[in-house]
Amino acid sequence: MDFTQIRLAVADGIATITLSRPDKLNAFTGTMMTELIAAFDATDADDAVRVVIVTGDGRAFCAGADLSAGAATFDYEALGSASPMRADGTTDYGHDAVRDGGGRVTLRIFASLKPVIAAINGPAVGIGATMLLPMDIRIAADTARFGFVFARRGIVPEAASSWFLPRVVGIAQALEWCFSGRVFDAAEALSGGLVSRVVPAADLLAEATRIAREIADNAAPVSVALTRQMLWRMLGAASPMDAHRLDSRAIWSRGRSGDAREGVTSFIAKRPPAFPDTVADGMPDFYPWWEETEYR
Repeated sequence: MDFTQIRLAVADGIATITLSRPDKLNAFTGTMMTELIAAFDATDADDAVRVVIVTGDGRAFCAGADLSAGAATFDYEALGSASPMRADGTTDYGHDAVRDGGGRVTLRIFASLKPVIAAINGPAVGIGATMLLPMDIRIAADTARFGFVFARRGIVPEAASSWFLPRVVGIAQALEWCFSGRVFDAAEALSGGLVSRVVPAADLLAEATRIAREIADNAAPVSVALTRQMLWRMLGAASPMDAHRLDSRAIWSRGRSGDAREGVTSFIAKRPPAFPDTVADGMPDFYPWWEETEYR
């Protein structure tokens, strides 16, 4: 796929996805949504990719939804989308036209087989903030600013953030940021748990790459892919017994793998590991273990 509003580059095991509408502060559009989903499809399918970094072009990460449609910005039907209205005048809320575009992106990131690092280079507001939530490691430049501004625009949090945000920062902090809709700085994002570190803007990509390199050079890709889904999905588990059942399957399966043998022998030999298994053909036979119908 030829991208027009993002860039995708792969080098030495690391894929970098760059939101690229710098003249519009990388404001989110339907095209960007489609391209981001396609980019994560591509990184999942490429066994050369071990880690994904997401960043923005220019001085912003993503300034939120493109507001060029003015008052109709969030009225999908007014913008020409298919109508979800039934003949009797009621709304079919299961219609595809009702679906939130930001949510399509966050669900795709959530499903990623590769770990995702956010390198937040500037303002991340609205969908620019909520798309960060299913990313695994969030690093902010000291110039970054954040805002869950939905109530100030007369709408509500989107992109499945009502699930993600309280799990990432806790319910009280999530409610405060969403109720007020105010924009806050990187220091507050760090103290509130939204990001794990703040670095000088000039060092942002180097720090993201350093973390990505540590994963790519030392960790088994299948183990990372499995671990990512285990930890995220167990956030909704009813009991630690659910985790015990899953852990037991995973340890039994991975313990018999070539990766496990290589992990032990390389450690004993004090040499870098060369893990033989790939995500394309090395996932255990119980994966995916969840039973649900997921939007894509």
